[in-house]
Amino acid sequence: MSRRARFAAALAVVTLGATIAATIPAQAAGSTLKDAAAQSGRYFGTAIAGFKLSDSTYSSIANREFNMITAENEMKMDATEPSQNNFNFSSGDQILNWAVQNGKRVRGHALAWHSQQPSWMQGMSGSALRSAMLNHVTKVAEHYKGKVYAWDVVNEAFDDSNGGRRDSNLQRTGNDWIEAAFKAARAADPNAKLCYNDYNTDNWTWAKTQGVYNMVKDFKARGVPIDCVGFQSHFNAQSAYNSNYRTTLSSFAALGVEVQITELDIEGSGSQQADTYRRVVEDCLAVKACTGITVWGVRDSDSWRSYGTPLLFDNNGGKKAAYTSVLNALNAADPTDPTTDPTQDPTDDPTQDPTDDPTDDPTDPETTNPPDPTGKCSAALTIVNSWPGGYQATVTVKAGSSSINGWRVTLPSSVNTNNLWNGVLSGGVVTNAPYNGSVGAGQSTTFGFVGNGSAPGAGNLTCA
Repeated sequence: MSRRARFAAALAVVTLGATIAATIPAQAAGSTLKDAAAQSGRYFGTAIAGFKLSDSTYSSIANREFNMITAENEMKMDATEPSQNNFNFSSGDQILNWAVQNGKRVRGHALAWHSQQPSWMQGMSGSALRSAMLNHVTKVAEHYKGKVYAWDVVNEAFDDSNGGRRDSNLQRTGNDWIEAAFKAARAADPNAKLCYNDYNTDNWTWAKTQGVYNMVKDFKARGVPIDCVGFQSHFNAQSAYNSNYRTTLSSFAALGVEVQITELDIEGSGSQQADTYRRVVEDCLAVKACTGITVWGVRDSDSWRSYGTPLLFDNNGGKKAAYTSVLNALNAADPTDPTTDPTQDPTDDPTQDPTDDPTDDPTDPETTNPPDPTGKCSAALTIVNSWPGGYQATVTVKAGSSSINGWRVTLPSSVNTNNLWNGVLSGGVVTNAPYNGSVGAGQSTTFGFVGNGSAPGAGNLTCA
């Protein structure tokens, strides 16, 4: 081959390589739910039943698509303690072992619940029931210590209508029974994430949602160990998805807990069902503290509400339109572009206190609008929410008559925080995140934080 020919061949290789590099996406799309979710650091799970694992279609889908497993019934109270203080973990261990052997993690469900109690517990009351419940929580959590990612410590303890506690034999042992269960679980397995789990808590305007929110806020203020809140999100005509779902997730996240969608199913079919699934996934992706999604079953035929065809796979294991919608939404998440605010729905009014009546439109007395700046930028601090020992604040940064490319805001000296979003904190000064430093003339951006101690007064801050 001549020198000219060798040069031409080499140039062709370089050109071909550049062309290939230009056509390969920076991030290959995940081909399964678990791979697509993992790109943004989240899990995608399912609930499984041990007796169905012998069904090859069922088990192959579960293995291929999901990386978090919840035992549908095998770890509940009646399954694990059929007679008092005599524990049977064989069914729960089957689920755990299958998950571990296939490289998956496990959510434990559920340590304490008014339903599916063993018969011996149903007739108990008072201190005897309290002791039996705490013993159950301790022994089950100890058995799975170090093997379970998270526990639904208490399940469905709130009334469906009035925002108060559900009347149950456990509730009648004293209003502190929930925190007692959480403390017992923490002592038994210090490394497992401890969650409260419930249904019909998806809509921010509902009294039940507000009741659970106030309990979690109280627990965080008093140091009761709680790491996460689980939203069952069983959506149907009677309990429909609402666009304020993201507000619910972000408001709970602002309390300093993870939020997890734990039992998702959406009744319906076709494009309507697919669109609702997409919205739910996008809401989770928009909240940094939403760490994962679990659908409650594999195929429609496996669902507890199979009549509503609520899952991602049809009776034969075929992928439905809802599956494609979820996969595409997960793949659309950019792991290099953090969510605009991990605890605040960006479409909501950031000055609204989550503890206010969501149906009202109050003027928040703690809100200060930033003045029209004459210099480079101005900043105004708003107290969004407060509780004993802590508060949530939002700071609005507004550009002056010219656009800015980068900003610095000095916080009040009294601010003590290690939970700040949409900015970078160093020595009491917050600088912009990589994605919100450029602000057009007269436009604004925000950052927020959860502070410890007493909230500072709302007002203007130094911005440069």
